[in-house]
Parts: sequence; structure tokens; C-alpha cells
Amino acid sequence: MKPLRCLQTLLMLIFLTTPQWLARGQAEEASTWASEMPTLYRIIPNITYLTANNYEARLDLYLPREAKEPVPTVIHIHGGGWVGGAKETDLPYFLPYLEMGWAVVNVEYRLGRISLAPAAVEDCRCALAWVWRNAKDYNLDTSKLVVTGFSAGGHLSLTTGMLPASAGLDRECNPPTSIRVAAVVNWYGITDVLDLLDGPNMKDYAVRWLSSLPDRELVARRVSPLTYIRPGLPPIMTIHGNADPVVPYDHAVRLHDGLTKAGVPNRLLTIQNGKHGGFTREEYVKIYEEIRQFLNRNGITRRR
Repeated sequence: MKPLRCLQTLLMLIFLTTPQWLARGQAEEASTWASEMPTLYRIIPNITYLTANNYEARLDLYLPREAKEPVPTVIHIHGGGWVGGAKETDLPYFLPYLEMGWAVVNVEYRLGRISLAPAAVEDCRCALAWVWRNAKDYNLDTSKLVVTGFSAGGHLSLTTGMLPASAGLDRECNPPTSIRVAAVVNWYGITDVLDLLDGPNMKDYAVRWLSSLPDRELVARRVSPLTYIRPGLPPIMTIHGNADPVVPYDHAVRLHDGLTKAGVPNRLLTIQNGKHGGFTREEYVKIYEEIRQFLNRNGITRRR
């Protein structure tokens, strides 16, 4: 089966099994929208945006067919603790952007079994650089780029949007000097990687990602969003449950406090008693409405 046909089949399966809060409320309606997907969007799967360590890092494009001008674009980065996950499983989470008529760039990156930290961070920065270089070809509005992700994808969305050139993590792809994003939507992402390597918050996935690197504490700080808080960052919204057992809620609080002190527009949406995702239908509806409002307040909308 050809790659595009495979992707379309996967789209149908995902739409048919998507929870009601993301699939327009009814399975039949979701199925209809899935069948119309090829007419609404041009789907270009598995574009290689970077080759590193003999690994081809790829992304998928979802491009609204009827757009007559550059459209707002969300760059979505999957989670999995930097050591698991796949871009193909995350369609339900960026479906709301598709329904708003946005373009979507769905990104994969080198997992820990391919390359240890900071490879994933470098790859996502290279994906952003690829979007900037190819925006005109695909009608993407570089003034309205939003990067988002869940868990490790939240962490990578933050580093993608926050890293300065001085961090030295852009050398794989030498991005344009003007590269930046309009906003970051961070779903319960890690903000202090060092915190997860030892002590009461130690997490296996973080230990595996940095393994036995001789300078792992230095690397952990280099890939921690808290390291890069400063004035002038793009607006950042964080969604985090205050009972999250996988990524400490404190990570969200410290990010919010630091951004506020630096004068960066930001929003922390706390899900009371929320775990690591798996929120209720009502909570997801509220979250996506809050995201829309946050983007609207910061001028990131699509003109119809």
C-alpha cells in the first residue's frame, strides 16, 4: 500500500475511534468528516526534514485545500518520554486545529534508542527551520506559527519556541536568523530535566534519555526550558493536572512564575485533580476553548 493510502486509512481508523470530545460528538459525523478529509486537506506524509546519525527524521503536512492566502500553522510534536511514541498516533490531539482550517505540521524526531539527548531537541528545532524555509511552497504563515505537544512533546515544544541561537543546539540545520514562533501551547511538559534524573522526582524515561552521558547534568540543564526564561519570549500557555504522577505539576508552576517575572505573556490552566492527560470530555472541551481564546488574545487567528 502506498504511503498516502496508508495514512488515509489510518486517518479513518483514528476518526472512528476518537473520543467524542474530539470527533464532533458523534461517531457517524466523525466518520463523514474523515471520509471528506482528502477533499478538505492535502495530506503529504513522511517528508524528510533532517538526516542525522543515518536516521531520516520526517514530518507530515496537512494543508487546507481552499486556502487562498498563508494560513496559521501548528507544529505538533508527539510525546513518549523522548524514548517512545510516534507521530502517527497523535491525530486526535491536533484535530481541533484542522477543524479551524489551520495547517498542521506533525513532527517525529530521534528517540533515545537512536540518539540520546539532546538529539530530540535539535531535531525539533530543525523541523521549525524546515517550516520557515519551505513556508511559501506550502502556504504557511510564519507570523502565525504555534508549536505544541504533550508531555515530552510539551517539553520539545517549549525548547523549540524558547531556545536562543546561543544555546548551540541549532548546528544540525543552521536555521534562518529570523526564526521564531508566535506562541507555544504546552501540555504538561517537562521544564526541569535535571529534576527527573535523581531524587524524589526521578523518572525512568528521563534517565534512559540521558543514559550514562559523562556530562548528563550539563546536558539536562541545556535542554531544560527553565534555563531559557527571559523577556521577549513568545506567549506560552501551559495545561497541567495538579495530580500528575508522570511530570510534576511543580514544573508548570515554576515555568509560569518565571515567565510572569520576566514579563512574558503566559497562562497556566490547572486541571484540578488531573493526572497525566486522560482528562474528561468536559475538561478537554474547556481546554481547547481556552486555547482558542489564548491564541485570539495574542492575535493568532485565521481570517475567513
